[in-house]
Amino acid sequence: MYSEGEIEAAVGAGVISPDAAAALRNYIAAQRAAPAVDEEQFRLLTGFNDIFVSVALALAIGAIAQIGWQAAPWLGGAGVAAASWGAAEFFTRRRRMALPSILLLLAFVGGVAAVPIGVIARIEPDWPQSTAALVGMGIALLAGGAAGLHWRRFRVPITVAAGTIACVGAALGLAGWLMPNAERLLYPVALSGGLATFALAMWWDMSDRERRTRRADVAFWLHLAAAPLIAHPVFQLLGVFGQEIGMGQALLVLGLYLLFAFVALAVDRRALLVSSLVYVLYAMTALFRQAGAIELSAALTALVIGSALLLLSVFWHTMRARVVALLGGLERRLPPVQVVVPA
Repeated sequence: MYSEGEIEAAVGAGVISPDAAAALRNYIAAQRAAPAVDEEQFRLLTGFNDIFVSVALALAIGAIAQIGWQAAPWLGGAGVAAASWGAAEFFTRRRRMALPSILLLLAFVGGVAAVPIGVIARIEPDWPQSTAALVGMGIALLAGGAAGLHWRRFRVPITVAAGTIACVGAALGLAGWLMPNAERLLYPVALSGGLATFALAMWWDMSDRERRTRRADVAFWLHLAAAPLIAHPVFQLLGVFGQEIGMGQALLVLGLYLLFAFVALAVDRRALLVSSLVYVLYAMTALFRQAGAIELSAALTALVIGSALLLLSVFWHTMRARVVALLGGLERRLPPVQVVVPA
């Protein structure tokens, strides 16, 4: 299998012409009975060797972390960061292996963040909550800076999402410093961060509406990061898990899920539906229980939601065409609708 990034690199190197690359994409799309722009592809595996190397890296990095932590808590994080960067020079920069690159990016950012955490753990400070929140903001900013440095060197698509999440974490730390003992007020901050992440994802998406370059992969990971940051605060503010929800509250959750489905169809990204799935399952189960189907509530919920998602998958392109048509002038800013009819 060849990824979009490798096809693009082949075109840039003059190995194949742009017309030949376009013809190849169209042929594969026709074989799959769905255009590539609608498949929401992202590169995770280039082969089983990715899994093999990832397992080896996880074992080696885990060992370095444990050995370093025994010597000094901060040393484990420093060792992980150094080892991850060095390994990325080969597996990411030279071999361009997808899954190991993701693992090494996460290990590097996590290792950098673990250094100050290890120092703090060693001295065991008795800080007030506001000071702890401020320190957390600093650690998040450090992790974001590490992600930015990694992006400049290796350009792994998930890096932008990792840096964005770190920035949201810094915003939460700042809010915790300004508003100590007000944990519930952190949900609006997280929601604002999720909406900002979604806007950034759309900016990357609109720069590659055909989804043929690395920019589409960056947008995918940003959408994946934005989805829980939007869904979780919204449903937590509604008190979905705080108590036994009533009929009105359950219907509100279902209504919000339909709104998420509309947005997902419009931007042709399914992450928002997946992230909010647990909430709609909980709400639907509550509805069945209130209707008297106590023993079968979970099974009936799984049947209804599973069937609905399968139908949505089958008719995704047709439904998306109708949703985009409702948006009028915004159609020019969204991925193109290309309904392919099987031969």
